[in-house]
Amino acid sequence: MSFSADTLLTLWHDLFWPLLRLLGSLSVGLFFANLIESLNWTSKVATLARPLLRLGNLSDIASASFTMALFSGISANTMLSEAYENKKISKKELILTNLFNSLPTYFLHLPTVSFVAVPMIRGAAFIYVGLTLGAAMLRTLSILLISRFILPRPEQRDGIQVEGPKAAGGGWNAIFTKSWVRFKRRIRTIIRFTIPIYILIFWLHKAGIFTTMEKMMATYFSFLSWLSPESMGIITFQIAAEFTAGLAAAGALLQAGSMSYREIILALLVGNILSSPIRAIRHQFPYYAGIFKPKIAAELIFYNQIFRIGSLITMGVIYFVVS
Repeated sequence: MSFSADTLLTLWHDLFWPLLRLLGSLSVGLFFANLIESLNWTSKVATLARPLLRLGNLSDIASASFTMALFSGISANTMLSEAYENKKISKKELILTNLFNSLPTYFLHLPTVSFVAVPMIRGAAFIYVGLTLGAAMLRTLSILLISRFILPRPEQRDGIQVEGPKAAGGGWNAIFTKSWVRFKRRIRTIIRFTIPIYILIFWLHKAGIFTTMEKMMATYFSFLSWLSPESMGIITFQIAAEFTAGLAAAGALLQAGSMSYREIILALLVGNILSSPIRAIRHQFPYYAGIFKPKIAAELIFYNQIFRIGSLITMGVIYFVVS
């Protein structure tokens, strides 16, 4: 089977290079998480978030993961995966902590969203960002409340609570050797799952499966009759392309005076909700399946989507009623 130069170039740009970047990011995050563990810094890193997460009966590992998520979602999830596989945290705490980490993950993307939205939709951007921030805060408080009721207190969980920093011992050579051994063992599993899943998602995309799903979702909008007709263009662009495309459409309609701030904000929220599941499958699942086992990855994404969509709907309804 022969490939033309154009085909090989397309495969490099659309498949191999993005896959290499993903594996590179996963590798850096994994090694960094292993290094923190080898240095016994988990309790030190956890200090920043410990008072908050203790309200939800979450352990120091969860606190450390939450703090790490402010800088690297990959490192935070890798830390959780390592702790779960080593039976330092339960599956319930794994799920709840991963859900709780959606708040720092939101803040990681907030500057990008804000700087793109403000020039396009002007004042509506502040309201939209405020509503999505409110949704993130609502998710966080809900998860904190749920975890407080379903998780035992940390001191009651043998082998889960991190007692504090201990001397790593052996010098830097021993620490790096220990981290490297653990890294090599874990990266093999990551590669074994990530590469085939990423390639499968790539070919499904090339085969038009996701495009068909997006067109089906963009076609059946009868239940959104309460939105203005112009809103459908914004929602369609968000589902069929990406958030920036929806913003561009919203900006053009706002500039033309065809839509008010309220209509644009509601359209963007609806488009965000409807486009979220497909994007999670296309972009999030290959990355999650490289860190967690595929079954666990699917469960985490499912719960994330439930809480994310639920919180956005709640904020959207509040805005619809009061605006």
